[in-house]
Amino acid sequence: MSAAAHQFCSCTTNALFSLALTLTLLHYNRLFLSLSFSSPLCPSPVLNPNPARALFSEQSLCKSLERLIKMEAKSHQRRPSKRPSESENIDRPNKRPAESVNIYEEGDVQKIYKFRVLLPNGTSLELKFREPDNEMPIEQFIDTVKEEYFRTMRPTEPSKVKRRIDWKSQNLYFVDAFENMITNKVNFNKFKPEKYHIIRLQDGSREVDSYELPEEYTFETAMADLIDNSLQAIWSNSVNERRLIEDRISIFDTGPGMDGSEENSIVKWGKMGASLQRSSRGQAIGGKPPYLMPFFGMFGYGGPVASMHLGRHAMVSSKTKNSKKVYTLHLKREALLNNSGSEQTWRTDGGIRHPIEDEMQKSPQGTFTKVEIFEPKMKSLDVLQLQCKLKDIYFPYIQSDEVSNTRKTIMPIEFQVNGVDLAEIEGGEVAITNLHSSNGPEFVVQLHFHFNRDILEMNSPGLRASQEANARLKCIYFPIVEGKENIERILEKLEEEGCGITENFETFSRVSIRRLGRLLPDARWAWLPFMEPRQKKGDKAHILKRCCLRAKCFIETDAGFYPTPSKTDLAHHHPYTTALRNFGNKPSEKEKEVNVDFYKDGKPLSLLQLDRQYQEWIYQMHDRYDEEIDCGEDQPLIVVNPSDKKRLSISSDVVRVHKIIRRKGTTWKSGQKIKVLKGACTGCHKNNVYATLEYILLEGFQGDAGEARIICRPLGLPDENGCILAVNDGSVSIDIRGSISLPISVIDSVKCLAIETAEWNYQLEKQRQKTPSIIDILSANHCQELEVEGAFPIDAMVYAGHVFPKEIVAVVRPVSFHSASTSKNLDQKYIVREIFSMTLEIKFRTEDKGLQDVQHIYSGHMTPSSRKGFHGLYIFPLESKCPKNFEKAGVYTFSFSLRERNSGNFEKSVQVKALSEVGKWGHLCNEKISQYNVRVGSCFPPFSLACYDIYDNRIPFTSVPEVVVKISSGGRVLANVHKMKVDLSSNKFTLKIKEALIESNELDSIRPLYGATLVICPSNELFSVSIPCQVIPGSLQLVTALPPNLERQLLPGNVIKELFLEMFDAYGNHVEGGMEVLLNVDGFHFQDQRGSIRKVDDRGCIDLSSLLRVTGGYGKNGIHFLPDVFSYHGDLVQTFFLPSVKIEMILYCNQHF
Repeated sequence: MSAAAHQFCSCTTNALFSLALTLTLLHYNRLFLSLSFSSPLCPSPVLNPNPARALFSEQSLCKSLERLIKMEAKSHQRRPSKRPSESENIDRPNKRPAESVNIYEEGDVQKIYKFRVLLPNGTSLELKFREPDNEMPIEQFIDTVKEEYFRTMRPTEPSKVKRRIDWKSQNLYFVDAFENMITNKVNFNKFKPEKYHIIRLQDGSREVDSYELPEEYTFETAMADLIDNSLQAIWSNSVNERRLIEDRISIFDTGPGMDGSEENSIVKWGKMGASLQRSSRGQAIGGKPPYLMPFFGMFGYGGPVASMHLGRHAMVSSKTKNSKKVYTLHLKREALLNNSGSEQTWRTDGGIRHPIEDEMQKSPQGTFTKVEIFEPKMKSLDVLQLQCKLKDIYFPYIQSDEVSNTRKTIMPIEFQVNGVDLAEIEGGEVAITNLHSSNGPEFVVQLHFHFNRDILEMNSPGLRASQEANARLKCIYFPIVEGKENIERILEKLEEEGCGITENFETFSRVSIRRLGRLLPDARWAWLPFMEPRQKKGDKAHILKRCCLRAKCFIETDAGFYPTPSKTDLAHHHPYTTALRNFGNKPSEKEKEVNVDFYKDGKPLSLLQLDRQYQEWIYQMHDRYDEEIDCGEDQPLIVVNPSDKKRLSISSDVVRVHKIIRRKGTTWKSGQKIKVLKGACTGCHKNNVYATLEYILLEGFQGDAGEARIICRPLGLPDENGCILAVNDGSVSIDIRGSISLPISVIDSVKCLAIETAEWNYQLEKQRQKTPSIIDILSANHCQELEVEGAFPIDAMVYAGHVFPKEIVAVVRPVSFHSASTSKNLDQKYIVREIFSMTLEIKFRTEDKGLQDVQHIYSGHMTPSSRKGFHGLYIFPLESKCPKNFEKAGVYTFSFSLRERNSGNFEKSVQVKALSEVGKWGHLCNEKISQYNVRVGSCFPPFSLACYDIYDNRIPFTSVPEVVVKISSGGRVLANVHKMKVDLSSNKFTLKIKEALIESNELDSIRPLYGATLVICPSNELFSVSIPCQVIPGSLQLVTALPPNLERQLLPGNVIKELFLEMFDAYGNHVEGGMEVLLNVDGFHFQDQRGSIRKVDDRGCIDLSSLLRVTGGYGKNGIHFLPDVFSYHGDLVQTFFLPSVKIEMILYCNQHF
């Protein structure tokens, strides 16, 4: 027994009995309870008419119970128990210092890890870590605990410390709530932020007998805790011994009972943390589903805490077979409250008595345990609701068809509440759910969980948690019958019985979990991943999505799974819970520490096989059991293998088509005007749908299970575009066209209403006002409101250089729109939201009437988008495909059209004018003249110039400009032209230059090709026009002979070794190479036999070296030399042939010596 506990011993001649009870209040309104029991040896215990008294001098005991009562009051209001904040300690009398420490770094705090550390000496403290590293060495963690312990311990009250903590022990380690040992380092990834986590420090001494009161503790949870104890107690009874549980806020079981012996001591019911079931948990791992082994105990506080939660007084009575007496314990909290704040001791009754007749009648085998709760807190308890909830929790123990080998329903345990056997109660969610399920096959998968040892040793050294766990998944189908979902029937029935839940058909829990046959009421999961209707393609995809909502998975787990302290859910962060929750998904790296093997019909499965078989099961159940409607009021037409099943939303190969049906007393006919309310079904989420009823489709033949659909033509859809039912040669076909298919459930749920003609006409007019009419372009102000860069030009005429819009925003206007409706701000009611495909084409046509070719600039199509909350905007991005500016002068045409509509096309034109500022001159080329050729001394052919702005748009000359004309080559001016005529056309767009005389003596610098450039520019020479041309020399006008001392070679019979004739035109330019010259020489003879016709070479010369022999005698007529020039005697005859020039020259020369 703890040294802080107060003992008493009252011995008489009739009995020796001792009892000790200690309650200690720890931090933040959290109650910890510690009970222990001891009995000295007594050879002959007999009845004691005056029960012994237990003495307690701990003044804090009163305060502990006060905090418990407050805590229970909150729990009674069905609000989750919250971790108390630090401010709640302010008003507490005799407050101990807040045992918490905050360890954090400067900066933004995002994650806070909270720990409540239970110390070996019975005290505790709190730690908070803000944004720690993922791991912390265990030595550092212990040092933090030690430092905080000595900081907060009161040195003035050393007597309250039960014993010293061995901080120097080599065996210091921590144990978490799952009995995992933390020996090397603390891994914060295994703890959830913002939640308190209880860990125990061990220094080698015995464990502390105090544990935390569970959260979410309710009346039903407390009752279930007491029943858990009773259920395990009687489970060990033989088949012939009565198994009875009686609950009148009196819990009576016929288990083996307790007495004063060591092995069966009543301390094992009352001692906090001393759960015997915890040691038996291993026996409940494995076995056959539904794992009916009621070893529920995990924490050892269910009995006493539940008793004190339910009422103000509790009497525990118990008897074993070996004992003829009944051992009792009577807890009175009023006595504790009356002595609050005083030094008096609190006494509680306990003793030994004879069993009464009623007890022996209920327990023929002579063993039982009875817990009686006095002055219960709940004064207006609905017994029926309690019976239903308890039946839900323990349903397999009350009635089960899986325990017996014959598959017959048996009742393993007899549960009675106020004398009523729970097996006879028809209510409760489980019973109602079973009643509305299909009788078809179930989809059953067996799961086996076990840790990956390699990863486990690496990530969690010292783990003592269960190494394996088992679960069975049983999926049951709840069909739709006569147009109503059975799940909706379940919810309605629960509401009628006063057991309604806040869920509806869409949010109904599709997963229910039991642990060891005991329901975990808060484990109401939405889906397991393999149950989710994943996105699938094909005609059956919509059926799968709808039918998956009709399946529910019932999970049975064994003791390998850990529950929460209140046993209302699975432990959220335990690896097995995480693996179960994610079953059906490919495990992530963090989840690979748990291996999950799963089997169906004893055969292992892969995830792909699991998905496929589950979908096949869904389709099978749908085909067999779903029944929307059986028949109509008229004779149906049978359609075999209808086309477009996807749009008809059917799966059957046979469809009956009716025009009249009757549902819930109301007749629905083809042609009827209806209104489908918003949210009635898929496709009707945003607005009410007004339509004309056309046909009713029933799947299969009469008597077959199948769905029903109504085919409607939406308001505004022309009759010719609606659904067509055709009969050709006895063959019936159906084409839905523009109509829509809705489930028959919209009628059954009263979300489809028949409407009068007035309302239909009103909606028709509203629809007409919303009908698309024209296409319009948003203004610059509206584009600025939408934060769109660029807008269509406001004016129809702009000048070259105007910025081209980066985006153009077009909208479709309804009939109700008028130009006067346009306001400064956008208005959604004047923008049609209907989705069209809009096309934009941009074309360009120049202003030049002689050039009417149309140039394509851009084309594209766009669907509507939204911007700044406005919908129906067709935003065309032009920046990447169009020029940055309007540059070319002409007309740009923007044409908008809708693919779905032939009318309503829109066209907008923008005229671009050239700038008045001159950018350059340009030569107007004549296609007939490929190159200008001119001979020096003649006039250049006439040519024309035009004036352009900076964007190459042609503009008129303002007047006849002063023109500078010159011939240049390679940057060198060969000649300046001074003689010419300049004229301006009548429209001032063309400047003509003619009779430009070319004179130059610089042509030798550009021979032999004579390429040059004619340059024309204004007098200021800001810009110029360059025209390639060829300027060739003039005709032969002058010949000179080289060398000058030719007379020395003129000896009769002598050959002239060196003689060059240079040919020049009138301007001193060497004549053009290739010119032919006829040389008629007297007194000379050509040596090469080529005759007298010679060609001018590329240098402008004729080389006669070593070609002439002197034949004349002395004193004959010959060549008369002047210093550098021939003297010509006789006639000079010249003949020119173009393009080759033939010159005949007759030279009579007299030589002067």
